Amino acid sequence: MIGYTTIGVSDMEKAKLFYSDLFADKGGKVVIDTGRIAFIGTKRGEPMLAICEPYDKGAPTSGNGVMIAFPAETKEEVSVLYDKAISLGATDEGAPGQRVPDRFYGAYVRDADNNKLCFFVFG
Repeated sequence: MIGYTTIGVSDMEKAKLFYSDLFADKGGKVVIDTGRIAFIGTKRGEPMLAICEPYDKGAPTSGNGVMIAFPAETKEEVSVLYDKAISLGATDEGAPGQRVPDRFYGAYVRDADNNKLCFFVFG
């Protein structure tokens, strides 16, 4: 149901490297790049993450309560994504762990522009 989600960034080149490197093991790469906006995903027609310099030329801001959650196949993959994000310059917002007994395992980071990301697996 989701085509793409867009977040604002302050440095397009740095953000393209961060997100394409973060999701490289899942086949993630820059699929479309117009200069001001780039779509990170596996291919056109699949859900993607769009990163862009704000149209109004203002500073990118992260929303209070806004978060983008990326599914993982296993708890181990949650940890791998979390560790990779940290190694790429993200900051910790909650180390990998069981959040809801037997239902939700997740980890949280913020990218260089303070966008909050979650890596999770149900079960």
